[in-house]
Amino acid sequence: MTITIKLPWTAPPLSMNDRGASTGAVFAKNREIKSIRETIRILAISAHLPRECGHVAVELHYRPKDARRRDTDNLTATAKPIYDGLIDFGLVQDDTPEFMAKLEPVIHQKGVPSMWLEISVSDQPRELPA
Repeated sequence: MTITIKLPWTAPPLSMNDRGASTGAVFAKNREIKSIRETIRILAISAHLPRECGHVAVELHYRPKDARRRDTDNLTATAKPIYDGLIDFGLVQDDTPEFMAKLEPVIHQKGVPSMWLEISVSDQPRELPA
């Protein structure tokens, strides 16, 4: 079963390029991280996501408004609190590979700017090699 959740952002709220060079910047980034986690928890409730799944695969999608070059690495700063928000909700036990596959984010061709998650749910925990 795959579930798509539309995200409220038209661009990633955080980037790996954010330096956080000042104390104020660090506090602002921490507030944004907390906000992302809470937003995802609320969206998971609204989407009626299941809880305590055996394993999920999560893929972040981003459609920018222009054709500038972007690399998927920069989406990691936004993806991390998204994964944590799904854990806060109770989708799976933890965001370790045993319970959650974090697929490479996808950047689509320019268009109407948007972001969304695709979550594939499996009933069984993934078996990890010994």
